[in-house]
Amino acid sequence: MKATSDKSKSSYHHGNLQSTLIFAATEMIQSDGVENLSLRKLAERVGVSRTAPYHHFKDKNELLCAVAAQGFIAWREIAEQIFNDASLSPRECYRQFISRYIGFAAENPALYDLMFGGTIWKGAKSTQTLRDIAYPNFQYQVEMTKLWQEKGLMPAGENTLRLAQVTWGTMHGIARLLIDGIYADASSIEEMCECALNLFLAHMKTQA
Repeated sequence: MKATSDKSKSSYHHGNLQSTLIFAATEMIQSDGVENLSLRKLAERVGVSRTAPYHHFKDKNELLCAVAAQGFIAWREIAEQIFNDASLSPRECYRQFISRYIGFAAENPALYDLMFGGTIWKGAKSTQTLRDIAYPNFQYQVEMTKLWQEKGLMPAGENTLRLAQVTWGTMHGIARLLIDGIYADASSIEEMCECALNLFLAHMKTQA
């Protein structure tokens, strides 16, 4: 599921212009890249005055942080949907988590770059609002890792934080290989995801 939404120039009123700007900016980033986005071009895209976006975002960086924040919200909703699905076995739950993480990155490559890249995070450019949304996502990964350890799915002897960082780093690496076109073959991605699953859950006490 892509993290963007279709919005026409006439689809907003004053109460939701900010969300319309974020959606439009997300679409522009996906199609033209971060470097080609500007508040002026965004205003033209939405059909408002050139000064209108500045009532909601003081500059481009603040706008980018708002776009990234929506990306984190979208991914968190996907992750929670997977982990709250009682019909999934623990192993299938984690399989879907891995594959849908890679799928989210593949469907939203520019947004994914923005969420996890240096454009925002290097040079302390992230806003407090973004950090308040992004950091709980990272913590959620740690909490789920601890749960897997308690269930015997992952090695209990490993430091939870480090284990979460390594497993996330593996998924991020696969996502980057896909986005960068190094492994563009879908079958290779599926096999790598399955391999990652087997490695992550190698210490399962029982098969679900």
